[in-house]
Order: sequence, then C-alpha cells, then structure tokens
Amino acid sequence: MAVTTKATEFGMHTEQLAGRSQQRFFHSEEQERFTYPQAFEVDFKKRTQFDAGPLSTREVNLKLRELMSQGYGSIVMKNPGAKHSLAVGILNRLDLTIEGSLGYFGCGLIDGPNIHVKGRVGWSCAENMLAGTVTIDKNAGSTFGAALRGGDLVCKGDVGARVGIDMKGGTILVGGRAGAFCGFMMQRGRMVILGDAGKNLGDSMYDGTIYVGGKIDGLGVDAVPAEMTDLDVQWLERKLKKYGLEAPKGAKNMQKICAGRQLWNYDNLEPAEKKLIL
Repeated sequence: MAVTTKATEFGMHTEQLAGRSQQRFFHSEEQERFTYPQAFEVDFKKRTQFDAGPLSTREVNLKLRELMSQGYGSIVMKNPGAKHSLAVGILNRLDLTIEGSLGYFGCGLIDGPNIHVKGRVGWSCAENMLAGTVTIDKNAGSTFGAALRGGDLVCKGDVGARVGIDMKGGTILVGGRAGAFCGFMMQRGRMVILGDAGKNLGDSMYDGTIYVGGKIDGLGVDAVPAEMTDLDVQWLERKLKKYGLEAPKGAKNMQKICAGRQLWNYDNLEPAEKKLIL
C-alpha cells in the first residue's frame, strides 16, 4: 500500500528504482519508540560548556556522552584545536556548538543532533550521517558528506573534491565553490552548490539531483542537464532560506543535473555501447 507523506505531495519521491524498496515509514501512534538503547533523555534548556583543549579525542567524545547522560541538551565545546574524529557517533538529540575548527572525520556516524561548527572542518566531515543538521561557518575539506544518508549538511564556504561521494539521501548545501568529482556515484538525495563546480560533476551518479548556481567545469559519466521545475524552485527557496543562503542569480536560474540512467543496466550492454557511455 502506498503511503502519502508531505514529501510525496512536494514531488520528492519520483525516483523509479528497480528492486526492493529501502523506504520505511513510521507513525507517531505506534507504540514502539524506535530509539537507540544508549540514547539519553535530554533537556534543551539545560545548558553547559567545556574546554576541549587539554583533552584527547577519546576524552572529548566521552565528555559529550557523560554530559548527555546528565540530561544536558545544549552543549558548547570550546577550543577543539582541529583534533580529528570529534563529536562522532552521537545517536541522540542534542544542540552542540563547536567554537573552533575540526580536523578529519568530524561529526561522523551521527543520528539526530544539531551541530554548529564556528570554524573549518577537514576531510570527510559528517560521513555516514543519518539524521540531524550540521552547519559549518567556513570552509570544508574533500569528501564532505561521504555516504550521507539523511539530514542537512551545510557548508557556508568552499568545499574540496568528491563532496557527497556515494551519497544515499539527505541534503548537502554548499555556499561557495566545490572541487572535482562532486556527487560521484551519488545514489539519492539532493546537493546544492551555489558557486562554481569542478570537473566531472555527478560522475557515475545513479540517481539524485544536483543544483549549481555558478559555472560547471564539466559533467561526469552519465550526468546530464535537466529542466528546472516549479517544485525545484520552491524546494530550493525554502531550504536556502532556512540556512540564510541565497542563490547568486535566483533559484529559478540554477542549473539542474540528474542521472542519464544509461548505467542502470551497464552489465547488459554490448562492448561498443559501454565504450560509448564511458
């Protein structure tokens, strides 16, 4: 039985994928809560802060867990010192503000928190993110949002190469420029680049949508231009407004890139056809 949701009404479930559906729908009236056994009940009005400067990566992450276990729902982390793998594995609702920059693999494997980084992040920020929001005030490194599955991942500055590689859902917003091979092997979700995009954009993408406000240096294999619709414009305007971003020439003038879908049945093609696609 088909399930109608608000996203369906906005035309956000138009992908016709073969095979077994991966979608799951939950309703508030169901008795089971579908929360992690190690999740904590927190109060967003209960606030605290701590200094991450003298702590190791492990100690910082344990400190966050300890504070959540005490019911703190709003936490400020000071002096992160660009350490790697900070604020990872948070499977909890939480408002976390990080006053500084992160190293590699920050905010990875999270499901639910709202994280604000008042600085930069290194490679692979928010990899395998399931839900929540992560907002970066400055720039981000390569593989930003690798294997993203859900939630909103926002960088208000420039990003490196291979943003959203193997992306499986959610939304990535980039306020500035992006490097090469963004959207590589993208499977679902939406990526918005307000500045210029590097070479091989959307290379080997299977599905999903990429919007670009600036110049595109070149499209990758099986990535093709598509027509902007009123639904696209409405969605972009709502999403950009939420994070204080604006398309340089207006949402309706952004370029839309989708999968050509010639690779869907790649194994069944003749050698000459494979050569033509690649």
